[in-house]
Order: sequence, then structure tokens, then C-alpha cells
Amino acid sequence: QVQLVESGGGLVQPGGSLRLSCAASGSIFSILAMGWYRQAPGKQRELVATITSGYTNYADSAKGRFTISRDNTKNTVYLQMNSLKPEDTAVYYCDAFLRVSGYSSVRTYWGQGTQVTVSS
Repeated sequence: QVQLVESGGGLVQPGGSLRLSCAASGSIFSILAMGWYRQAPGKQRELVATITSGYTNYADSAKGRFTISRDNTKNTVYLQMNSLKPEDTAVYYCDAFLRVSGYSSVRTYWGQGTQVTVSS
């Protein structure tokens, strides 16, 4: 019914930048919120940033370096990551809290993840 597809991950040197994208498609009636999470090897998945209508929220580790934005016309969320550090290395996942067309309930959908590696 709904798919989220991330792109933009890769290998970058410390201090570099990457822009992640996540496009939601399918029978979407409305998207209430979208976000980015990450999971490093041996660690739990953690919040990076979320965005709703007119409101953004960032983890302390992301504040001042990462910017989340959203294009509602494309059902796409972006994560601009600057000043990357080796500790930012992780698989980055996007999620969308949304209502599927024809249903009254809302639920969260996840993308498959994209690897970000920060290394010299």
C-alpha cells in the first residue's frame, strides 16, 4: 500500500556533507509527520529529526549540523547533513506517520534504510 524509499547515503570524509531523501508513495491520504532515525552497529535505533506542519525537532547530536525539510507536493522528506563526524556513521531510516486512503486509522511506515559512512 505504502512505500518509503530512501536515497543519498554514501561514504563521506569528516567535515563533509550529504543530503538524504525519502519519498513516500502509494495510497496516501495524508502524512501527519515524517522523520529520520539512525542505527549504528551494536546500538539501538535513535531519533535524528522529525518534521510536522510548521514544526521541527532535532536530537542534540543533530542540532546545528542537520536540517530536516519536507516537500508536501512530492511526499518527500530531506535531511541535509553538514559537518559530518565519524560518529554519524549509521544506517539512516526515514519514517512517515500517515493515513492511508480509505482508512480512518493512522500508522507509521518505515523505509529500508540507507548507509552513511563518515571516514577518512
